[in-house]
Amino acid sequence: MKGNPHEQYDDDIAQGIKLHRFVDSFTDSHSFVQESRALFTDGHRRFSGIALDMFWDHCLARHWQNYHRDSLENFCQYAQQQVNQPKISLPARFERVNALMWQGKWLESYQDMDNIEFALQRMSQRSPRMEKLNQCIPYLNRHYDELTEVFARFYPEVLNASKRF
Repeated sequence: MKGNPHEQYDDDIAQGIKLHRFVDSFTDSHSFVQESRALFTDGHRRFSGIALDMFWDHCLARHWQNYHRDSLENFCQYAQQQVNQPKISLPARFERVNALMWQGKWLESYQDMDNIEFALQRMSQRSPRMEKLNQCIPYLNRHYDELTEVFARFYPEVLNASKRF
């Protein structure tokens, strides 16, 4: 969504969009993420942010019990109910991706690195300029333990920053 969300949505939705933007900005500028991006070489650093976002999703799904008292499955069911409440009209692209996401249980599937690889491969096929995204997978695998440790230090900071937001 582009522009001012308060012009298109009620306050709850607009605040959610602003929080999402804040988390993206906080993540992209964080020193842990900048250091992690340096692990990607040979022109792959340009796509490392996307690959790392997917890897962070993997870490969160894999270690969900460290961050939430409910199971990932129960959380996803609750989130799906909240998102699919027929309160507002949302963009058609969001509606399509949203339906696919819940049907394919994407968040739960991210526990497995093979599904992260599949998602990155699919994204890399969207346009020729995204092709190198697929080539980021070996960097994630090569630095798996190191990046998992970074996530364990980084994610609590994301949570604290989000609470202050």
